[in-house]
Amino acid sequence: MSKSFRVAIVGASGAVGVEMLRVMERRQFPVSQLRLLASSRSAGKTLEFRGEDVVIETLGMNSFEGIDVALFSAGSGISKEFAPVAVQSGAVVVDNSSAFRMSESVPLVVPEINGGDIKHHLGIIANPNCTTAITLMALHPLHKKFRVKRIFASSYQAVSGAGARALDELRQQVEALAKGREFRHEVFPHQIAFNVIPQVDSFLETGYTKEEMKMQNEGRRIMHLPTFKASVTCVRVPVYRAHSVAVSAEFDRPVGLGEAAEALRQSPGVRIMEEGYPMPLTCAGHDDCVVGRLRLDCALENGLAFWVCGDQLLKGAALNAVQIAELL
Repeated sequence: MSKSFRVAIVGASGAVGVEMLRVMERRQFPVSQLRLLASSRSAGKTLEFRGEDVVIETLGMNSFEGIDVALFSAGSGISKEFAPVAVQSGAVVVDNSSAFRMSESVPLVVPEINGGDIKHHLGIIANPNCTTAITLMALHPLHKKFRVKRIFASSYQAVSGAGARALDELRQQVEALAKGREFRHEVFPHQIAFNVIPQVDSFLETGYTKEEMKMQNEGRRIMHLPTFKASVTCVRVPVYRAHSVAVSAEFDRPVGLGEAAEALRQSPGVRIMEEGYPMPLTCAGHDDCVVGRLRLDCALENGLAFWVCGDQLLKGAALNAVQIAELL
């Protein structure tokens, strides 16, 4: 990359914002000027970037003057209010919230799958849901080989997907239980320590949650496959970092394990484990999504079952956003 960019990170003090900073540093993203933006609660604090402390500023209407690329990770409400302001100031926005994912005029992009879609942006590019991104990294190479019809999936989602406060809640509950102390839950609807909660996001009239429907709705846009169907159960588990998804996929064409494994091996950003299986502990902090337990599905015609694990703060959020910025 020959050009340098003036970059703003909105939500810089949050879990994903901090990861965006680390990813840009690690991948040597060409930053000529960096502006860290957050709420007034975080203003004045500093974050380190390339050995220097950068002061966090309060997000406002004039925050994007002179900015080329603005990475947003501060919730859909903030994105809806300030992304148009950033675009009007001349910046291209890469948004990590759900605000624009289903807008026809906004490309929804996983660079390894549909990176070419960014050519059609009108100032805003959307980052997909974290669980969707991790699942599609494994599913899309198989789709290209066998053409996917539908999937049945269950997610095992780490608490950090709900933000820094969720991480603290799990830590505090584990410590309180170990010491026999009472505690409260605020981020999650129930105790998360030593428990699993089959609810991520709010429920719809159908009985599915919003999170569960993102796999189908966003998957259709990213894979350019309007007939794609996904029946998903999303579960929050007491894991600090990295999501896992168990997938049973049905394809149009006959499938072979050897061909499937080779398709995954050839796909950038994906790693297949021939022996053993990936786990959140081994995938946390790593860029690749790792596939294991690949097998013929015994209940579906032309079916494959697999387990995929990925760091939702990286490929599910910060890494994917920076990769989009790199494509720009």
